[in-house]
Amino acid sequence: MDADTIIQTVNLTKRYGKQVAVDDLNLSVKEGEIFGFLGPNGAGKTTTLLMLLGLSQPSEGSASLYGLDPLRKATEVKRLVGYLPENVGFYEDLDAIQSLEYVANLNGINKEEALGKIDKLLELVGLKNDARKKINAFSRGMRQRLGIAEVIIKDPKILFLDEPTLGLDPEGAIWFMDFIASLNRDRKITVLLSSHNLSQVQKISHRVGIMINGKMVADGSMESLAREKFGVGDKEYSLEEIYMEYFQEV
Repeated sequence: MDADTIIQTVNLTKRYGKQVAVDDLNLSVKEGEIFGFLGPNGAGKTTTLLMLLGLSQPSEGSASLYGLDPLRKATEVKRLVGYLPENVGFYEDLDAIQSLEYVANLNGINKEEALGKIDKLLELVGLKNDARKKINAFSRGMRQRLGIAEVIIKDPKILFLDEPTLGLDPEGAIWFMDFIASLNRDRKITVLLSSHNLSQVQKISHRVGIMINGKMVADGSMESLAREKFGVGDKEYSLEEIYMEYFQEV
């Protein structure tokens, strides 16, 4: 494993009966990268994230984060990783401050430290004026902002984001992606971003991987993938054009 590689899978495979959800996946993500994880529904992206988190056991192969096995070193891995699923669950009768206090307590953050962090986080994600509003009155965009605040309250080194802008309006989606880019830039957080929105992924990712039918069919920078599919030339290709070239070959 390269010294800079902090997320790695080796021949990672997950079967559900006869169905192969993830097929012999070899993935590596370097520290400080934003890695765009692309593919249609059912491609195996979420299953991969769950195995990396130690929430699902591989059928074959292995996964590691900072050299740690997510199954055998689950506690250590959870300290390092923040995970925002596609649909974030909240206690609806809590307000934003109470929800963050609860998450801070789960992560062993003492009350005094938590209060300082919560105030700064709510301002950072634009929820300071809604701090005492019940979550059951939150819009989708507000929930995603609170969700990312809950994820970063423990200062993770890695973020796993599963379709974080799904259901957001264009303004909310732009804010969210810009915020992720700022976390990567300012806090040096490594990001594994699973998304259908190719233009958003292209905007902030350093490298992308394309999964189709459980297999990683492409992995690299935009430039390297464009060279592979279209040859060297002056034209710049969009991620959508590159993605469709790979997709049509499967």
